[in-house]
Amino acid sequence: MAINESLAQASNIMVYGAMTTLTGAMGAFAIALAKGRRIESIEESVARSESGSHQARMGATATLERPAVSTAVVSDAGRGEGRRAGNIGMSLTWLSMIFAGAALAFRGFSAHRLPWGNMYEFSIAAGFGVLLAYCVLSLKRDLRWLGLFIVIPVLLDLGLAITVLYTESAQLVPALNSYWLAIHVTAAIVCMGSFAVGAALSALYLVAEHVEKRVAAGQEPGRLGAFAERIPASDRLDLMAYRIHAFMFPLWTFAVIAGSIWAEAAWGRYWGWDPKETWAFITWVIYAAYLHARATAGWRGRKAAIVALAGFAAIMFNYFIVNMYVSGLHSYSGLN
Repeated sequence: MAINESLAQASNIMVYGAMTTLTGAMGAFAIALAKGRRIESIEESVARSESGSHQARMGATATLERPAVSTAVVSDAGRGEGRRAGNIGMSLTWLSMIFAGAALAFRGFSAHRLPWGNMYEFSIAAGFGVLLAYCVLSLKRDLRWLGLFIVIPVLLDLGLAITVLYTESAQLVPALNSYWLAIHVTAAIVCMGSFAVGAALSALYLVAEHVEKRVAAGQEPGRLGAFAERIPASDRLDLMAYRIHAFMFPLWTFAVIAGSIWAEAAWGRYWGWDPKETWAFITWVIYAAYLHARATAGWRGRKAAIVALAGFAAIMFNYFIVNMYVSGLHSYSGLN
């Protein structure tokens, strides 16, 4: 079937539109973050944390799903200019998500297929997935303080896609022409987007926890103190990251299983330790270890956050290094 070049070009324009609005969102979120402050100060967070630990030692109960976390630990987006900048950043982020979604739709319609058959298309889909996860989560809570750490990676992702990974719109290679493409790859895109948000929260947790630990020891907050004042308390970040990972892990499990079923249909075996299969399994093991560590009292907090970041690093390694430099049955990057 012939490729519709007009729709393919429209897709490229939408990608540039998403990059433009993301650049605006980055500036707006930077202003909002610079002018924002915690509703609860670092000293108050440390005092509350110590009080909660004392209550736990005295027999107070706190379940894993609902630890003793104050509801007043979210970051205030500031007043006046800061709040307006945060609102502008959110609006531009929603617009960026629409542009990225339109880019995928036009790309798919141009070739009359699902628009994730190579690394370029999957990169656009992954960026869309990250923005979608962030925007959906922002419907229930104020996440303007997180926006800068979402739009920057997505902007880099789209820039890399359009400059390095770009391939012309074309038909799928025969091995990808299956309904499992919609099932397996869609699940992977949703997981990748959500895990990216979870990784950002885990990284911010390490910053907040480091500063709070210094304050609890009677030391100065240090160079990261001013930044930590602009993000929520570490226990809140830890809980948010855990909930995202715990919610998405079953879907990642499904994605791995769906991939193995597709492999049996395409290559006559469920599992052959192909490099991409191997790293998908390694990623699954790391996130499983994270959830296990998070359920073990001695591994909550910093150690669990490091494991979560290792899981996302495995995803990035699988996507960039394995796809681009390692040969295997999954060599469908579209790059020469």
